Amino acid sequence: MINRLLVANRGEIARRVFATCRALGVETVAVHSDADADAPFVAEADQAVRLPGNTPAETYLRIEKILDAARRTGADAVHPGYGFLAENAEFAAAVTDAGLTWVGPPAKAIAAMGDKMEAKALLAEAGVPMLPTWTDPDQITDFPVLVKASAGGGGRGMRVVRDPADLAEAVASARREAAAAFGDGTVFVERYVERGRHVEVQIFGDTHGTVVALGERDCSIQRRHQKIVEEAPAVVGPQVRQRLHEAAVAAGRAVDYVGAGTVEFLLAPTGEFFFLEMNTRLQVEHPVTEAVTGLDLVRLQLLVAEGEPLPVAAAPPVDGHAIEVRLCAEDPAQGFRPATGTLHRFAVPGVTGTFAPTKGLRLDSGVTDGSTVGVHYDSMLAKLVAWAPTRAEAVRALAGALARAEFHGVATNRDLLVRVLRSPEFAAAEADTGFLERHPEVFAPLLPANRWPLAALAAALASAAARRADAGVLAGLPSGWRNVPAFPQVTRYAGPDGGELEVRYRLDRTGALTEWSTDPGAAPAGADRSGQPPAVALVEATPDRVVLDVAGVRRAFRVHRVGSAVFVDGPDGATSLTELPRFPLPSMELAAGSLLAPLPGAVSRVHVAVGQRVAAGDLLLTLEAMKLEHPVLAPTDGVVAELPVPAGGQVDTGAVLAVVNPEEDPR
Repeated sequence: MINRLLVANRGEIARRVFATCRALGVETVAVHSDADADAPFVAEADQAVRLPGNTPAETYLRIEKILDAARRTGADAVHPGYGFLAENAEFAAAVTDAGLTWVGPPAKAIAAMGDKMEAKALLAEAGVPMLPTWTDPDQITDFPVLVKASAGGGGRGMRVVRDPADLAEAVASARREAAAAFGDGTVFVERYVERGRHVEVQIFGDTHGTVVALGERDCSIQRRHQKIVEEAPAVVGPQVRQRLHEAAVAAGRAVDYVGAGTVEFLLAPTGEFFFLEMNTRLQVEHPVTEAVTGLDLVRLQLLVAEGEPLPVAAAPPVDGHAIEVRLCAEDPAQGFRPATGTLHRFAVPGVTGTFAPTKGLRLDSGVTDGSTVGVHYDSMLAKLVAWAPTRAEAVRALAGALARAEFHGVATNRDLLVRVLRSPEFAAAEADTGFLERHPEVFAPLLPANRWPLAALAAALASAAARRADAGVLAGLPSGWRNVPAFPQVTRYAGPDGGELEVRYRLDRTGALTEWSTDPGAAPAGADRSGQPPAVALVEATPDRVVLDVAGVRRAFRVHRVGSAVFVDGPDGATSLTELPRFPLPSMELAAGSLLAPLPGAVSRVHVAVGQRVAAGDLLLTLEAMKLEHPVLAPTDGVVAELPVPAGGQVDTGAVLAVVNPEEDPR
């Protein structure tokens, strides 16, 4: 029996495992970096051990530190979570050699599936369908192809190549990213299937020789080759489903698999499918399988690790439909680069359960109000899962909950997820892995720019109400009321795009809104052809809620202020504003052509030299942050004037990375 379990992971992963442990009466141990010292998963553990440092290489990837933590706390078992060392055969063997129970597949199975080329050869012998694969790029004659890392997953090191001229750089870039993510830069190339769907099968094995398939998931909605929407069951015919399950079980039996694993396939429009990889761990998207089967997969992991037989001999009947989205800290205004900051509010309405199988809406999150999102780990904040009797109901419920959620302080991909869920192609279950490339419209924010002025008006009225609530005199007058009607109240904001948004309004002695306007550069929502703002009446204004009557339609806005930052959630979407000071201080002027760091990170490579002539779009340097490479490109033709940060240098947001002097127009 497992009595005390150490989870060698962080965030929502650790919280998920701890939840099942609490239900089973198993004590828990967390390990944490310095950056995670105040994280929710650390507070929830019965014991916690600090791993000095911040980066994964210093902390969560150090096998000896984790084993030492197990010894110091008296843990008798280790769960690797998913990510980090979860698919590291050396770690699995070290845990077993230390006399601890390993909650995962045998080291031999991990090693067999860890090298994707060896895995393909082994499983091909077991009859699992395979794609054409090359290890020598010079042998490739058929494009498009997909470059993949041999030693890992999660989209790291993956590149689609359609033009043979781009292959060499794609292979080199994939090798660098794979080496940084997994410590192994080996890559291979396989045929790329157009309009393919990513369908995976959840398998489970025990030490008594049983391997079963517990249903399948469709994970086709991907960006940067990383899944962002997953669902169960996949919308496939019964014969395809049966063949998928049979192939997955054959793969598990070929390596004497024990524990939770996922066999991933690429499903072609013809109904053919091909093996992609086998993940020898629990998957991020396992909650959708739990929702439709009613099984707690972490509980099954612990039972199997204790030597118990699986309580199921086959997949139970599927009940309803479940869809999961991955909410990530990413800034849409910066091309969905990873975002950092403090989460001032993290609230999702209607949640019925967390970290365990549940009907309705499930939230598995690694963060809470006040959590800090840093640069050391990946950008995923939470998973939101909706279960309903039908797929259409699950889609609608999930989109609605996301749209009404409040995520303040850190930019997220929420609007993208809502637009994907509400798209006709997704509703018809016709999406494939190229969905986002074909539908650039889903990257637009839910709240368009022409509706920012109403949000800014709501923010200004809420701020006025807050000042009025704090006032100790003249309680009978509305905030901002003037006896001189020539001067309206003026509030200036920096909008979501960084541009300035000015709101002017006037209240009469009764508190009614008599007029309002915005700066000439903004077209208000509902403006007529002359650009005049719509007729607006003030129904209610409190420091955190404003109700406006807009051309006869009432609209309620929730307003949350933190310092100068103002977060407005309205019926059409959310926006964040920054109130600007009335008398701004002079700021330092940057040199023309300065390129600034979009987020904290490290300059991994510098591709040019000072004095070098470059063309618009040329790669100047590469910034590495949150496990991803971010290229910094020349904005115009010109000459590199400055490169203040060398390769390996750390930078904060806004630091100057390069200065390019534009070429003068010869005309």
